[in-house]
Amino acid sequence: MTIDHFSRAILKVIDKEYFFFPLLNVPGATIENLNRLPFSIRILLEGVLRKQQTGEATSADLQNLLNWQPRQENRPTIPIFPGRVVLQDFTGVPVINDLAAMRSALARMKDDPRKVNPVVQVDLVIDHSIQVDYYANPDAYRLNAELEFQRNRERYEFLHWAQKAFKNLRIVPPASGIVHQVNLEYLATVVLTREEEGSTIVFPDTLVGTDSHTTMINGLGVVGWGVGGIEAVAAMLGEPIEIVAPDVIGVRLSGKLREGVTPTDLTLFIIQSLRKLGVVDKFVEFFGPGLDHLALADRAMIANMAPESGATILYFPVDHHTLDYLRLTNRPESLVELVEAYYQAQMLFRTSSTPDPEYTYVLEVDLSAIEPSVAGPRRPQDRIPLSEVRSVFQRSLTAPKTENGFGIPPEELGRSAVIPSNGKTSELKHGSVVIAAITSCTNTSNPFVMMSAGLLAKKAVEKGLKVKPYVKTSLAPGSRVVTDYLKDAGLMDDLEALGFYLVGYGCTTCIGNAGPLPEPIVQAIKENNLVVGAVLSGNRNFEGRISPHTRANFLASPPLVVAYALAGSVDIDLLNEPLGTGKDGQPVFLKDIWPSSQEVEEHIHRHIRPEMFTDAYAAIFQMSELWNQIQSGEDLLYQWDENSTYLQEPPFFNIQPSGGEDILNARVLALLGDSITTDHISPAGSIAVNSPAGQYLISKGVPPSEFNSYGSRRGNDRVMTRGTFANIRLKNQLVPGVEGGFTRHFPSGEQMTIYDAAMRYQSEGVPLIILAGKEYGTGSSRDWAAKGVLLLGVKAVIAESFERIHRSNLAGMGVLPLQFKNGQNAQALGLKGDEIFAIKGIGPELYPGKEVIVEARSGAKIVTFPAIVRLDTPKEIQYYLNGGIMNTILSQLHRRTLENLQN
Repeated sequence: MTIDHFSRAILKVIDKEYFFFPLLNVPGATIENLNRLPFSIRILLEGVLRKQQTGEATSADLQNLLNWQPRQENRPTIPIFPGRVVLQDFTGVPVINDLAAMRSALARMKDDPRKVNPVVQVDLVIDHSIQVDYYANPDAYRLNAELEFQRNRERYEFLHWAQKAFKNLRIVPPASGIVHQVNLEYLATVVLTREEEGSTIVFPDTLVGTDSHTTMINGLGVVGWGVGGIEAVAAMLGEPIEIVAPDVIGVRLSGKLREGVTPTDLTLFIIQSLRKLGVVDKFVEFFGPGLDHLALADRAMIANMAPESGATILYFPVDHHTLDYLRLTNRPESLVELVEAYYQAQMLFRTSSTPDPEYTYVLEVDLSAIEPSVAGPRRPQDRIPLSEVRSVFQRSLTAPKTENGFGIPPEELGRSAVIPSNGKTSELKHGSVVIAAITSCTNTSNPFVMMSAGLLAKKAVEKGLKVKPYVKTSLAPGSRVVTDYLKDAGLMDDLEALGFYLVGYGCTTCIGNAGPLPEPIVQAIKENNLVVGAVLSGNRNFEGRISPHTRANFLASPPLVVAYALAGSVDIDLLNEPLGTGKDGQPVFLKDIWPSSQEVEEHIHRHIRPEMFTDAYAAIFQMSELWNQIQSGEDLLYQWDENSTYLQEPPFFNIQPSGGEDILNARVLALLGDSITTDHISPAGSIAVNSPAGQYLISKGVPPSEFNSYGSRRGNDRVMTRGTFANIRLKNQLVPGVEGGFTRHFPSGEQMTIYDAAMRYQSEGVPLIILAGKEYGTGSSRDWAAKGVLLLGVKAVIAESFERIHRSNLAGMGVLPLQFKNGQNAQALGLKGDEIFAIKGIGPELYPGKEVIVEARSGAKIVTFPAIVRLDTPKEIQYYLNGGIMNTILSQLHRRTLENLQN
């Protein structure tokens, strides 16, 4: 459809004309009612206005957004058309795998495989595969990079083929940075342009990404959020993402951070506050005078952790801080001026005098009240003031596992082990820190905390302090710029003196790639049942994620990571007890080496320059020589290898959709509690030898030393299905007292692995369900957490509540998400998990929020209860009935071919 030229306006910037669609041209729009809309809603409104001109959105969609109300029942559904998509390799390989499989399926239909191709810009950053095998030595970076390529060469050859086979797909090679930091510093432009009918159209930069921390870009004023790979495929192929017009929570910031408090401390406070408030499926937007004192890197750090809060986005409007950051990172001045002119013309630019929008609820945050903190020992929202870490850890040691404790008997609290180290010995005990990692895009994108870590290391070295010998130290920033400015400031030498050598540019410990611990340490932990710790500057610390041997995992700012490495234990009061003894024989306290804010700011202004960003990103797509040496084919279709243990053509197109049929005679595969994460459902870390996935790999001739990780094997459904619910800390209530991927088969009552039970049920023709508590699917945007349960034979998940991304992933794979009504759950209903279930009233006439009836029969006893269908949009209903997003898109592509042939 031709664009309506009468709805456009001209914007002139540096002698160039741009066309845009003014929000004031929306029928009924006024300055007053646009000012009352949150900035994030205005950006969605622009997208619908632009797409309404081409017939891809309706006038009703437009009015629904213009008439957004802070508190409104029965919110309408709106279509979102992201301007671009970002991927990382753990989630990106399955996405490209799905695209390749769709091409193969189209070819089998005698259709043109080139129809499967991204229609928006897609950038995939390889950042999740690097593992910390080598550390605390100058060659660690090179050795880890070489080992990464050896392990992942087949995956990288596949991606190398993909960048040639698909248009609009760029690959950022390994050892270049972390996707969200690369996005913030380079890929994001805040505005996008497109040539249409001889004109240049300008519009806001928007995106989705296959990593939940895509929201980091909200700090730059870009609306974007994490989706599963299933939804990303749809967005890449031009399908709209439908969402329910969200509530928008306003966070009013006032005051200024006190001396000694870091942006990390603020981030952990905000995440805890929002999680307590309850912001799942909601937008969060920041406003108030405190924004004027919050640097853009601080905003990005907060926005990064949106998934830990539960929110869809944590949005910071575009303002002068945005422009300053674009200049700092050496974006072209023409772009900076276009951003400023466009956002001001569209009433999207925030100033200190901008009227406050209306919000569903306002949370007040006084920056001056924030105190030093960490989060843990299992969840990122569990913030602990630094003064209370010791007492919280000690309580958790003896608390029962059912109460988030470790269940250590009182008589075992004094256990310890003496371990050898470089001809000396050291003592390992409860609370010993065995991993200290400065890593993750969350913190390493922020110069304040990175310079703070370097300066603290410098002062520690000057005092003569040393890291305890059992601590595995690592530095893995998300950008090469970080090491450039640390070297420029002369601080890399001090970090290295404490063992924090560069190990790679990637997620490493934060994603579960901490690498192996020395065998004597592992042996000591196992033999003495020690609860040892990891301290990392990441965003995730879920149980079983960081390392199979660290049960107490804490998130902390980079300078606190260094401090805990020096102390060697989390069983310490850092504010009042010494870190160690200096070379003068005197105790050294944290306050003695903590750098002042003025000192940090002076180093930032002196040692970070725009040209550093130019140098770091000048050849970002060809930076890796190992990558450049890869040879790959140029066929349209990928040549699948039946013997590959990394890449297999997935079977999703061979599964028959339910068509809305009732689910009858079903069994419970797992009965789970609250806060089950996507790490529990589909782990990303190490593959155990005795697990179904490990045994499968051994049967294929893969030795344990070459297992790699679950994350790296996501291109092979045969590994991933066996790895579903394989987390070593999973607690399935069907097997009380047992941790790991086990269940009980009914009616036999036999205990076995979840995979083996699922295969047995499939052979018996028995459909499966999952019962769960609150916040089911918390964590990463891990599509295999939905794909895996589908391939196990799970037809429905009934939970008290769902996290946004996982719920939509289930819908996108054709698995029915159902929610208990308020006040009901498995325990309250007396469900034991041994019942036979029937879910009735599904039907092809499904609609969002429909109630179905669930019957659970055990002998003569029948429990009947209603459940709410959590397919929240008409699109999700369509996807579910068609057997998922990919089947829907494939059918649409082929149907168009048939229609063209008929015409």
